[in-house]
Amino acid sequence: MNDLNLSEKIIKLSFNFSVWFIEQFHDMKPFESKVAELRDLPKDTFGYQIAECLDSHNLKLVPKYESHDLKHVLLGYKMTPFDEIRMQAFMLGNGNHTIPCFAILIFGAILLPRKWKILYSDFEKGRNTKEVSTWTIEKYANQKIENLKLMIQEDLKTEKILSTQSITKFGALASIVAGIFGMLFCLPFLFSSSIEDLVGAGLPFFAGAVLAGSGFLALSNLSKSKVNPQLG
Repeated sequence: MNDLNLSEKIIKLSFNFSVWFIEQFHDMKPFESKVAELRDLPKDTFGYQIAECLDSHNLKLVPKYESHDLKHVLLGYKMTPFDEIRMQAFMLGNGNHTIPCFAILIFGAILLPRKWKILYSDFEKGRNTKEVSTWTIEKYANQKIENLKLMIQEDLKTEKILSTQSITKFGALASIVAGIFGMLFCLPFLFSSSIEDLVGAGLPFFAGAVLAGSGFLALSNLSKSKVNPQLG
């Protein structure tokens, strides 16, 4: 990690700890067997490329997050701290509105404020690319990697429709960002010995928490509606 700056080191250590923590609660043998099966596939298949990527970085499939490595190979993002955050920005734009995606992206954006322009570019790229957030290894492992890459490049979303759902989604994202930044701004004042500071910062901090929580709730409802339209 000598070539990484402090922020990237923090991100890398956080990812490594998260993976280690998840592995402690799962039997890893089935996942090791799955990678072994992928290694036996032809070299030009998606599955083989995923196995090779994992082997070259001395990594394993992460339980419940198997599709994470799939997206690294498909989208071309490297296994570096910054590219991990970039991929989350892409996936957010691509329709992956999950709490882990938001949490990782916000965590990275706070630590890497000078990279916001690049992250926004990745977000836009995700918005204009065929949705891959639901892709699984099982479904695409036997297909040729080059064919899949061409497919997502050629099947771009060429038309954006301003709908109630898109407006709600934008509002939810704005609420989350505004709420989190409001909480971060007020946080130092909550440790003050001054009653005025505590009162003055406490209410905005609580308001920020409500704002961010409301945004996450709205996105969660949108995701449920997308899976089951009857809920919408």
